[in-house]
Amino acid sequence: MDLNLNGKVAVVCGSTQGIGYAAALELAQLGARVFLMARNEDKLKEAVATLPSPSGAEHGYLVADFAHPTSVEECIKGFTTKHKANILINNTGGPNPGPAIDSDIESFRMAFNSHLINNHILAQALVPGMKELGYGRIINVISTSVKQPLPNLGVSNTIRGAVASWSKTLAMELGAFNITVNNVLPGATETGRLDQIIKNKAAKVGVQSEDVRHEMANEVPMKRLGQPQEIAAAIAFLASPAASYINGINVPVDGGRTLCL
Repeated sequence: MDLNLNGKVAVVCGSTQGIGYAAALELAQLGARVFLMARNEDKLKEAVATLPSPSGAEHGYLVADFAHPTSVEECIKGFTTKHKANILINNTGGPNPGPAIDSDIESFRMAFNSHLINNHILAQALVPGMKELGYGRIINVISTSVKQPLPNLGVSNTIRGAVASWSKTLAMELGAFNITVNNVLPGATETGRLDQIIKNKAAKVGVQSEDVRHEMANEVPMKRLGQPQEIAAAIAFLASPAASYINGINVPVDGGRTLCL
């Protein structure tokens, strides 16, 4: 199986922690030159310094605030004046929880910008280079909610669904250029964001955080939560030559929690 990414260049969003950082580690280990993208430059510097480089690739970072699409646009335009990328990992923290009916319009607008608009800005900037290189992988880290909406995540369910449809459309448009577009759908995964969700829920219902964590784990057939590196392994596979004929799909990595096929 060909998992070799030597000579490939990857841009990984939201990559100073959690799933994004784990994905960057996997891609770097497979030989890719990785550019981390996030808003905190100090954390970016620390993360870049930890990336392995078996192929001798010199990794880098890009500073952009995903709350402001203009920041992302300016950043990626600067990148493309010097580099071409083969791999784009779209990964952004999810919107605040709550029922859809109680969410204000601004919450939807902010989530739409942070996710779909920024994804589109990055794809438009990087696809021309992918076409020139004859190899492209766009992988969107979304949520299992695109298959089965999750309770109390109204804004997230809505926006993630839009990103999934956008992705499927791009897969049809770009496949002829050897550019694949796929979605990885993490289930409950041990990240800082999940910790915060657990703490908030525990405080709301008046129980201990560990009780909430145990309840979430019990909803998974494997009776445990996922690890960032387990999500990252799926991302890295889809980015590799081995996944050359996989295009336009959703890949749940959730221990079997999603009930639909």
